[in-house]
Amino acid sequence: MRMSQLLLPTERETPADAQALSHVLGVRAGLIRQLGAGLWTWLPAGWRVHQKIEAIIREEMNAIGGQELLMPLIQPRELWKKTGRDQIDELFSLSDRKGAEMVLAMTHEEAVTFHVSQIVRSYRDLPLILYQLQLKGRDEPRPRAGVLRTREFIMKDSYSFDRDDAGLEVSYAKHIEAYDRIFERSGLEWYRVESDVGVMGGSGAHEYMAPCPAGENDVALAPGYAANVEVASAEPSAAHLPPTQNEPSEAPTPGAKTIEQVSAALDLHPSALLKAFPVVTDSEKLVLAIVRGDHRVNEFKLRSVLGEGFRPASDEEISSQIGPPGFIGPVGIQVPVLLDSAVAGQPGGWVTGANKLDIHLLGVEPGRDFQFDLADIRSVEEGDLVDGTPIRLEAAIEVGNIFKLGTRYSEPLGASFLDEDGAEQSIVMGSYGIGPARIAAAAIEQNADESGIAWPKAIAPWEVELVVLGKAGSAEVEAGEKLYVELIEAGLDVLFDDRDAGPGEKFADAELLGCPLRITLGKRSLESGTLELQGRRGLTELASIPLDDGSAAAVREILSQLP
Repeated sequence: MRMSQLLLPTERETPADAQALSHVLGVRAGLIRQLGAGLWTWLPAGWRVHQKIEAIIREEMNAIGGQELLMPLIQPRELWKKTGRDQIDELFSLSDRKGAEMVLAMTHEEAVTFHVSQIVRSYRDLPLILYQLQLKGRDEPRPRAGVLRTREFIMKDSYSFDRDDAGLEVSYAKHIEAYDRIFERSGLEWYRVESDVGVMGGSGAHEYMAPCPAGENDVALAPGYAANVEVASAEPSAAHLPPTQNEPSEAPTPGAKTIEQVSAALDLHPSALLKAFPVVTDSEKLVLAIVRGDHRVNEFKLRSVLGEGFRPASDEEISSQIGPPGFIGPVGIQVPVLLDSAVAGQPGGWVTGANKLDIHLLGVEPGRDFQFDLADIRSVEEGDLVDGTPIRLEAAIEVGNIFKLGTRYSEPLGASFLDEDGAEQSIVMGSYGIGPARIAAAAIEQNADESGIAWPKAIAPWEVELVVLGKAGSAEVEAGEKLYVELIEAGLDVLFDDRDAGPGEKFADAELLGCPLRITLGKRSLESGTLELQGRRGLTELASIPLDDGSAAAVREILSQLP
């Protein structure tokens, strides 16, 4: 590709609304342009990156027996009603001119299951893996970070269909193998972590996370352990508890409502306090969730334990059923108590609200002084232990996810088959997603420097950028034209900067765009008979090769050694 003909609107200034590095450099390098909130256009150079990622995905999906298809973005709402997902807040809804209710698909479980329910009849038709690369619509409330959180995006989603859970395990393992290779080939640093099933449903899930400061998720990491903080569990540090008492005693705490205020008033470590978190479930039941004062309630875990959604209780609901807000606790109340497992079994007396204004209780003992259900409902903290080793928390971008759906979609949509005995069985499913745009953004975040992007070779828009320094008609330009043809004939993917621009502008744009290898040909090259080579990753020092008939082969050899 000749740069003089390329639509590549590079920018010197940082976009005013950009925070994530991938957003900043995506715009500055001329890869993407915004059309509206959460709506992005991939310009030619950026689209080449996207297409190279798609090619890797297709190769690995085909290798595990996946068959590619393409399903509609616009779908009948009735399908989503059958699975109960038509009320998801992020689901775009619309009606056609006849008033038929439609949605813009966020994902395609309903559509693919509908088709399979009409096609698959016998156990002989299974197993089956179907996949697509298709647009998705999401009514994202807070679009941010360029292409990381958008309202429209392309996703690779695949679906496995098996006779039983054992078959699902095989399909799941195949996708793990394919996904591991996809992210490895894309040049990312990544983790496969345990995760929450969320709105997808099912019995189990993993996410693929690429660590970087712009990540919107936190990953808990220890040797041999990786989990999204939504589901991570670890052993907490011991609480600093005062001695036990035969029964609770009251302590005045005027105006002290927060953990910090109460611990200061009583001269106790925050871990000695029990933090009350009253919630009202979707079925209108008030529940008091309790964690240590130095811990935080994990809303994902809490939702899973409750088995339904919830909202924080209002002050009026708290006052009428428990006590004055800021001074509530589990002793003497008629409300179900859900106690975090980190509280159980520790010697000493806890501090809780007394359900009286300006009063707290000392020496409270769970089980003796109040009844409870025990569950893991807290978020892990930096320094918690897994097998005796402290965990660390790291921000990361979610670049892929895999779910064991079971019969979550096949049962309501009637996807079944006849087994060897002629009995009807529901198909057991899995769902597997990858965001090519997120891979591109993560690659930028992980590999950029102060000058611009530094693409991994496999997904770079071009492998080589040839920068020629000279005026039109000069010997340098003629030599550059000849070398450009030779590089292409050698099978290299080349961007030729043939613009009538100065060296400073050309070098700055080359650093910004971040092709793995830059070749410079100018007057000095002709005089010395050598070409200058500069790598963005793995070849940081200038190198030189002879400018002769073997130049293209030498470039290809050096390129093969770059990451």
